[in-house]
Amino acid sequence: MKKKTKYNYQKKKKGQSKALTITLLISAIIMTGLVAWLGMNDWSVEKSVREFQKAFGLTIIVEENPEPEKEEPDLVEPPEVVTDEEEPEEPVKEPEETTEKAPNTIIEQSPTIDNGGYIEGQKLPAEPTYVKGVLVANKKHPLPSTFAPGEDKTARAAFNQMAAEATLSGFKLTAFSTYREFDYQTTLYERYVARDGKEAADTYSARPGYSEHQTGLAFDIGEVNFEKHWASSSFGETEAGKWVAANAHRFGFILRYPMGKESVTGYMHESWHFRFVGIEIATDIFERSITLEEYLGI
Repeated sequence: MKKKTKYNYQKKKKGQSKALTITLLISAIIMTGLVAWLGMNDWSVEKSVREFQKAFGLTIIVEENPEPEKEEPDLVEPPEVVTDEEEPEEPVKEPEETTEKAPNTIIEQSPTIDNGGYIEGQKLPAEPTYVKGVLVANKKHPLPSTFAPGEDKTARAAFNQMAAEATLSGFKLTAFSTYREFDYQTTLYERYVARDGKEAADTYSARPGYSEHQTGLAFDIGEVNFEKHWASSSFGETEAGKWVAANAHRFGFILRYPMGKESVTGYMHESWHFRFVGIEIATDIFERSITLEEYLGI
């Protein structure tokens, strides 16, 4: 009797285990189907339910005024606001105040200075300009076209004295260009303009009537047998050029166009161009390292 009861218990237990296995298997199948169904409907429970109801013909309950699904906004720049009014390309400027002039009133205009430093429209004067007793010839103070003094005798004597002393140091100096008349300067300037252009020529050659050589007081100095350094910045680098630059003031000459003073003199540096102004003035200019324009205040 006991064996039969034990047999029935084991049989019942096996039946329960089999039923549990079948239940779990069915549950697994159902869960797998639900997961697959959710995946097919973008993992949205509400959408999955609606599609399930449609598929099996079940009653669909529609809510009044359902809220739309909220989506995360894209991170994009806000569009520009376009209006019917066109913005002006440039800000509107207030009109400048003007002074009314009476009819037929002549308004005097200030003279203009071009890139070469000359006063445009300036006419050559009838008489040369002297400032503090010094004859001036630069880009703002021209000479009359008829001014023709020739080479200054005092300047020539001073140069000869300087050249004689230079020989004691082993240098044989020469003045290869001194006085130039108006017409000759015209020929030189026009030649340089044709070769290099007006803007470039104005940096190293004077226009007719504006040249210091027309005064007879300007001496272009070089060393004999070293012509390659004549009218060249390289003269200032030679031993003879250094000697002249250091001693010319003792004989009344100044280096007329020194380096670094181009904006004052209007010309490029010329290591060979010296101007006679007398020993006193030349010494003062040399010791102060200034130009003739700065000395005269012009």
